[in-house]
Amino acid sequence: MDIFGENNKAKFPGSLKRPRKKFLTLRIAPLVDLIFLLLIFFIVAAKWKPKEDFLPLQLPVANARTITSIGRPEPLAIAINPAQNGCQVQIGASQPVFISEQNPEQGLASLMETIKQCMSEQKRYSSDPVEIICARDVKWEHVAKIYNVLVGIGLKDITFQMTEDR
Repeated sequence: MDIFGENNKAKFPGSLKRPRKKFLTLRIAPLVDLIFLLLIFFIVAAKWKPKEDFLPLQLPVANARTITSIGRPEPLAIAINPAQNGCQVQIGASQPVFISEQNPEQGLASLMETIKQCMSEQKRYSSDPVEIICARDVKWEHVAKIYNVLVGIGLKDITFQMTEDR
């Protein structure tokens, strides 16, 4: 008989049975090596913040005059009053600007130049407050156009004065 014949079956009784399944095992040693390699990579690749040096600085002594001068400036008052066929805008003590309903672009351009001139004369910044004071009978479209001009100039702190009706 051949080598794999019946005699072999007797000697190795489990040889014709299915081979045992190999269980999947997780080898930890290569994972630990990989973690250490990643740790070293991130430590080397990181940009560390350099040590800051000490800057000698001496602040000036505050007195009562400097404390009162520091603060929020008074708002630039812009009064809008109704007029026949338009509205009249008064900026502080400057000459009033008339905005007509037929040709509002000309009046708005004049208003923009007057505001710029007033801001430069008073040494104001675009972050300084501006307060719009509307009369009772002013049309909303005039107020909206004037507000758009103020925003277009770059003014950021625009408020409306609120009054109670009695």
